Amino acid sequence: MTVNAADTAESSPKPGIRSRLRIPHTYAIILSIVILMGVLSYVVPSGEFERADVDGRLMVVPDTFQTIAKTLISPFDIVTAIPRGMQEAAQIVFYIFLVGGAFGVIRATGAIDAGINRLVQKIGRSQKFIIPLVMIVFSVLGFTTGMAEECIIFVPIGIGIALSLGYDAIVGTAMVATGAAAGFIGGMMNPFTVGVAQGIAEVPLFSGFWFRAAVYVPILAVAIVFVMRYAARVKNDPSTSILYGRVGAVGSTDYAVSETIPELTRRRALVLLMLAVGIGINMWGVFNWGWFLDQLAASFFIIGMLSGLVGKLGVNGSFTSLVEGMRSVVFGALVVGFARAILVVMQDGQTLDTIINFIASGISDWPPVFTVLGMFVFQSILNFFIPSGSGMAATTMPLMVPLSDLLGIDRQVAVLAFQYGDAITNSIIPTSGALMGYLAVARIPYELWFKFIWKLIVMWMVIAAIALMIGAAFGVPS
Repeated sequence: MTVNAADTAESSPKPGIRSRLRIPHTYAIILSIVILMGVLSYVVPSGEFERADVDGRLMVVPDTFQTIAKTLISPFDIVTAIPRGMQEAAQIVFYIFLVGGAFGVIRATGAIDAGINRLVQKIGRSQKFIIPLVMIVFSVLGFTTGMAEECIIFVPIGIGIALSLGYDAIVGTAMVATGAAAGFIGGMMNPFTVGVAQGIAEVPLFSGFWFRAAVYVPILAVAIVFVMRYAARVKNDPSTSILYGRVGAVGSTDYAVSETIPELTRRRALVLLMLAVGIGINMWGVFNWGWFLDQLAASFFIIGMLSGLVGKLGVNGSFTSLVEGMRSVVFGALVVGFARAILVVMQDGQTLDTIINFIASGISDWPPVFTVLGMFVFQSILNFFIPSGSGMAATTMPLMVPLSDLLGIDRQVAVLAFQYGDAITNSIIPTSGALMGYLAVARIPYELWFKFIWKLIVMWMVIAAIALMIGAAFGVPS
């Protein structure tokens, strides 16, 4: 229930592979791009397209580009672009803060942890269906609330169930991690990635729901089959386990399931019911009342406050948890405003349209499907360096949206390219905070997880590529 898997990550590198790679801080990368855009104002000619209002969207008019008098950006202009970017992105920034705060209150009641624990324990009695059912549960949390690192607490439970059934720790971790990831990739109602990207692209929030759902089904199905096949192979022959001879192998006794997860009381059950009803009201409001970010933020705030009162946090406790929830998404919320400075500098230097025209001229003869696949690959690579869904949306969508207008590509498809490029690689890149958290708790070396997961990542990317080609060829129904 955060902006993305890495949005609450510490600013300093984690021990192990992440520190060995010496990956620059996300904010340092974005600031470098801001500075680069300022320097380019001295090199790239200034220019602009005409824009027209089409169904409430300000769209680029093809074949209207013209050069204009050069505008230079001073070093101080580059610095002032940061607070200006924060101001321009204020609606999205505070939307993330309020939604993150609301989920912080709900989480503080213990309702989510208690509900998932009760459900997983009940599912655990059905050995035949344990893997698919657990993965479905976490995938639902992934596509409704963007749940990622919050799942870390359930990894020991998944491992405990897997070991008791004759599997290894990778199976237990994968049930939780890839289940949540499949839902995150689907993203049908994820307010932090799809919601933010669609807000920037000026398309109706959560539009294209059924198209995303149709892609989500094979994404989840492939993950379930992949994990089940590995589990069956390990159970039949423990020596085939990637962890064979290590901690977490079949029969391992190196794990202790946490007993700190709260009990599912009536009050906590009521909080869960309120959350479900609230999400339903939000979806109804989006599709029938024209709700946008402000209305959704207000709705989540109400849900959070009511949950706090029902969950016996009290008024003071509810607001304390609200602040804690906001604090947990500071990284992802503020990176949106920070990234907006890139657009501010490009607009001030009037180089944005020049760059868009240059790219469009170079690929204008490409079939739309190839262009969309290029966007997908670009987003996937960039996710390694900016593993924040909201941050990457703020960084790339201002460029991808007008480019898609020029090339006749549905903006919804550009959002999909961002969504899949951002979400799929989170399960394999060492800069993903959630992934490294899963592996730390499970005591699985990153290189062994890579050996396990890479084939699934390839299959997910193939499914996403097919979906993008279909979207580019036929459009994405609203």
